[in-house]
Amino acid sequence: MSFSQDVWQRNLALYEKTLALPFNQELANGTLSKAAFCHYVIQDAHYLVAYGRALAVCAAKAFDADDIILFTESAKVAIIVERSLHDSFMQEFNISKDEFENTPLSLACHHYTSFLTATAWSESYPVILAAILPCFWIYAEIGKGIVNNSSENNPYQAWIDTYAGEEFNLAVKQVIETIDRVAARSDADTIEKMHQAYTRGAELEWLFWESAYNTRTWPAGLKNEQINN
Repeated sequence: MSFSQDVWQRNLALYEKTLALPFNQELANGTLSKAAFCHYVIQDAHYLVAYGRALAVCAAKAFDADDIILFTESAKVAIIVERSLHDSFMQEFNISKDEFENTPLSLACHHYTSFLTATAWSESYPVILAAILPCFWIYAEIGKGIVNNSSENNPYQAWIDTYAGEEFNLAVKQVIETIDRVAARSDADTIEKMHQAYTRGAELEWLFWESAYNTRTWPAGLKNEQINN
């Protein structure tokens, strides 16, 4: 069994809980509240900057030239292509530049981005791969999982089509093939750390969507300077 097959089976129940979250189910049928989606878009735009940095560090630690190219390009996609999609959503849903820039990271976003950047800087290449994989893979599977159930005239169809689309899924396939190749040459201790990193990333994917649905923010009384430190 490959690493990807093993890690997916170990975390299958968590993926199914993520797919079943009200955010994703209501996204599919077009009934998700505007407030929840706007909260998600703002936080995801913040998240993508940190994810791009983690991908860039991953590229720097890669074992060969092809992997450097793959993750350098992935960092570009995270920051430029997907951010452009969010810009269009922000315009469509009337999220101003000031509102975006003055909205601090939520607890979930802060936790997730801190995990990714800390892992990228402190861990080995195989472990970084495992930490960044959930964002690729779970998004693709969620997209495929809800695209066929999407309602007509769904206001969120563009988001669904992006992550269910062939181009994004091809990128996911390349990352999965890369991590399987790297895992095949890794020792048992590294493999275990890879499993731990993937599971934590998958847990944070669940938390990110759960937080968006409930528009969770920091507890009242905390100042922005405390939040951003």
